[in-house]
Amino acid sequence: MHLTAARLDRIAPSQTITMTAKARELKRAGRDVIGLSSGEPDFDTPRHIKDAAIRAIEAGETKYTDVAGTPALRAAVAEKFRRDSGIDYKPEEIIVSTGGKQVIFNALLATIDRGDEAIIPAPCWVSYPDIVALADGTPVIVPCGPNQNFKLTAEQLEAAITPRTKWFILNNPCNPTGAAYSAEELKPLTEVLLRHPGVWIFTDDIYDKLAYGGFAPATIVQVEPRLKSRTVTMNGCSKAYAMTGWRIGFAGAPVEMIRAMDKLQGQSTSNPSSISQAAALAALTGPQESIRAMVEVYQRRRDMVVEALNACPGLHCHKPEGAFYVFPSMQGCIGKTTAGGRRIETDKDFVEALLEEEAVATVHGAAFMFEGHFRISYATGDAALAEACRRIRRFCEGMR
Repeated sequence: MHLTAARLDRIAPSQTITMTAKARELKRAGRDVIGLSSGEPDFDTPRHIKDAAIRAIEAGETKYTDVAGTPALRAAVAEKFRRDSGIDYKPEEIIVSTGGKQVIFNALLATIDRGDEAIIPAPCWVSYPDIVALADGTPVIVPCGPNQNFKLTAEQLEAAITPRTKWFILNNPCNPTGAAYSAEELKPLTEVLLRHPGVWIFTDDIYDKLAYGGFAPATIVQVEPRLKSRTVTMNGCSKAYAMTGWRIGFAGAPVEMIRAMDKLQGQSTSNPSSISQAAALAALTGPQESIRAMVEVYQRRRDMVVEALNACPGLHCHKPEGAFYVFPSMQGCIGKTTAGGRRIETDKDFVEALLEEEAVATVHGAAFMFEGHFRISYATGDAALAEACRRIRRFCEGMR
């Protein structure tokens, strides 16, 4: 008799977490490892947010809250959507969860029946296909290569929709590529979606504050308000406010969807941490200068990393519009042998050899449903990032 349920066989461990764990193991063994595999800001949570959490603790705000979040935070989230995107959500159309991942999990598990399909442009975040599969659905992966700037076209979306399509999942800006859609680029996608009233839309905008060079990522309902009745607009505090460990994600959606997600959340985690909610309230309603400061640093790092990687033999790196990742191609290294004697046949071979020989942790492209590439997070210190780029160049130059 097997211990685990059959549904667990449909999913794999998170490859980003796996690579981060491998890097930590090497560090414990004494290696000077530079970790570029984790999607986590290297900045500290801003002082005023931490102070709000401390005040909440001292005020005794340590009890259960409403499953979907405190009224004050839900109202603040609704105001955030209105202020940033012009979307009018009422507090009852808002849910707060334990991180953005739980928002996604709640929405998909509450709505997908066996055989329902979810369209996911790739490269994509590692968890989307597995969450769909865990919900008994079928992920429909649509490749979007560098020749189209890693962005889905309206023609591709139209071709992917079938009578079984339940969801279209869009991450903007995207993890792992950093590619971002403007309002003009989203418009053709919304036109396709208007022609298919049975398709729900999940837009993951967790990186929307992290965009560079004046680029302004848009969101689906902002571009086409007629899609609001079947769209879940997700965001959170993790990336923009350097609050990954606080675990606060949130979404706006029609009341019937929020009720379904609330029902599921009530039988799983119940409410998010009351202290984290107090911190999130301060993040959304307090000073926003910390975001601008982070964006300036990230943009400088992005430019440095893209230039450095494009100087490496066998690599080619697209310059992304947002997030804090680059997703370079390593296809010029296929078939070569590293200085340590490892033959490179796949992107996984590349990242494993890079970690073993140069102690730089990255994540292979196949983990994001797109082979021949690898992901680097530049949410790390400038000096470590520069040294990592030197090691990567040495690694590539040593191949024969």
